[in-house]
Amino acid sequence: MSIPTEPIGSLPRPRTLIQALTEHAQGRINDADLASVQDTAVADTLDRLAQLGCPVLVDGDQRKPNSLTYPVTGLKSLTPDGVTIPFADGHTRQLPMLTGGPFRYQVRADSYLRAARARTQLPVKQAVVAPSLLSLLYPAGGIDGYSREAFLGDLVDEAEAEIRGCLDAGAHRVQLDFTEGRLSLKLDPSGALLDDFVALNNKVLDRFSKDERARLGVHADPGADQGSSHSLDVDYAELLPRLFRLQVGTFSLPLACEPDRGRVLKVVADQLPSGARVFVGVTDPADPRVETPEEVRDRVLEAAQHLPMEQLGTCDDTGFATFADDTSTSRDTAFAKIEARVRGTELAAQALGL
Repeated sequence: MSIPTEPIGSLPRPRTLIQALTEHAQGRINDADLASVQDTAVADTLDRLAQLGCPVLVDGDQRKPNSLTYPVTGLKSLTPDGVTIPFADGHTRQLPMLTGGPFRYQVRADSYLRAARARTQLPVKQAVVAPSLLSLLYPAGGIDGYSREAFLGDLVDEAEAEIRGCLDAGAHRVQLDFTEGRLSLKLDPSGALLDDFVALNNKVLDRFSKDERARLGVHADPGADQGSSHSLDVDYAELLPRLFRLQVGTFSLPLACEPDRGRVLKVVADQLPSGARVFVGVTDPADPRVETPEEVRDRVLEAAQHLPMEQLGTCDDTGFATFADDTSTSRDTAFAKIEARVRGTELAAQALGL
């Protein structure tokens, strides 16, 4: 395919997996039983994506409890009363809060990647949480004997180790999920919080070589959970100039959900760093209707009016189930939307004579 296309990361879990997660939380099945169901879900995800002709696969985050705090699964020094993320429909998600140090990841995404790559010969992309999101785990009042500076130093080391582990494991691309980027402008319209997030992430990214950073990407979205978002009302024009300071090779941007895609594309064209590629969202996971390949084609052609072909790719707006318990989109609908993206991108390439 002459226009690259990639999924973002998460996919809805099969009912069998959701049931197994519930039973595991209740102590009715053990870790090995849960892992077996997760293995089956990963295999099914990879097989279905390959059958759709996807040039790049993901494991669908079938082993993650969620895409935000999976690294601290099992960490003892946490309480559940951390930062609350409000969504437009009124529901919320709450992060845990750290109570002591040193901070260490309990799970790293390269373990997911290695398991997925053992099941396929096709390229596999791995999504990881951005360190800026995990920085929110540190309490505003501080921790006795463990300063914020010490915590951030540990966090940078842990994030680097996770990303490097994914690169060493043969990731096609390692994508930092940066949903807190757009949300930060809602929490702090001055942009100071976003500047802090970008600076922290760049502390990690600066530890990689130019060639390694070419295999790194960032996904910035307005939140996607239970069919709602947390910051869709924040203007992209406020986010993009700072977002494009991140030292990565690719940027994945939701656009299918945007009411004025043309205006956003103009900003992208003006601000996108030379040599970087932008994957524009052409399907909207929050919309229950499945896009047609022709609709996708037209969205790609619209983007091609603003962006050089060597800097253009396509993706879904977001993952389909950031949290494992999100059943707002069915698994079959998600795969149908992915098929529309793949077919529509092919139609656009043909229309452009590529």
